[in-house]
Amino acid sequence: MSVAAEAVAVDLFDHREQAVVERALAAVEGRAPSDGLVLRGLIRQIRDAQHLLEASRALRAPTALGGEPRSESTLIDHLIALDGLAGDLALPLKANLSRTYLLTKINFLRAFVKSTTALEKGSPEFHQFSHDLREELGQSIYTLLAEELFLALLRKPDIEVRIKRRAADKLITVWDDAHLEIDDFAPLLESAWHARNRITSDFGCLIGATETFRLVCEDCSPEVLDFFARDNRTEDEGAAFEEFLFNMTSEELGLLRRRMREDGLRSVSQQWAAQALGRPIDALETSHEIDPVALYRSYNRRQLAADFRMMSGAPGPRRTAEGYLMLDLLDRD
Repeated sequence: MSVAAEAVAVDLFDHREQAVVERALAAVEGRAPSDGLVLRGLIRQIRDAQHLLEASRALRAPTALGGEPRSESTLIDHLIALDGLAGDLALPLKANLSRTYLLTKINFLRAFVKSTTALEKGSPEFHQFSHDLREELGQSIYTLLAEELFLALLRKPDIEVRIKRRAADKLITVWDDAHLEIDDFAPLLESAWHARNRITSDFGCLIGATETFRLVCEDCSPEVLDFFARDNRTEDEGAAFEEFLFNMTSEELGLLRRRMREDGLRSVSQQWAAQALGRPIDALETSHEIDPVALYRSYNRRQLAADFRMMSGAPGPRRTAEGYLMLDLLDRD
């Protein structure tokens, strides 16, 4: 491997990512030089984003502006008062730079997966590269999802201030260190998403027993499963877990169950469900490979539905399954 190829990964990726990127990039450059040029260009964009991030003041470092002191405490006070309508404009610049760095890295990994997947037919080694890069892409997307989950909790009006302060503190830690990934600050969430991204939903009787068993087989943390199986689980927590299992909203599940009764069906397929809903249903796992982008869409669909219920007063869970789990973890932190 050339010195130039080694240098591209230094301080941009962790050790595991670096090893995968270096081997796969050398192989791609040997088989598809034009793809290699595109990927090197994306690496330069990651480095540019990193330089901007590193030049920014640490969020916990005190400063002042307009005669007002700014500190870790005032930032947390600001974050716990977010109403969600201002979006990224309400976040500190370093938060947006951190998210931009992560999105740039995700874009690079998606392009890398596309390139190696296209080369699989010509050489079996690219199948392993594609698999390994897809796993790294998944971890980066799970990290982005965790940030968005914490932000979703901050804008909920029914969450206690002490819990919001803990969520805000975790966000500041992540924004101040772009190299942190989900396993560093939210391993239970990673376990849940890691397992969910590796199972398919059969739908069947729409009970969820098969899907839950598959989560167990994919090593979903027992703590996650125990939380949603406990005796004092609320109705909304149960409904949110069903959404998680079936990759759809409670409203969609209600519609499917009504259609099943009307049509006299005891079991249904994914194809039937897609036709009944009038939209395609993402398969989070296809041919034993994960689709973390589909998992991201699943979370956002469920989060939008939860936000709508909160604002409109409609029945159903006010949070995603991940939100209920994280709320419990922060409460016990």
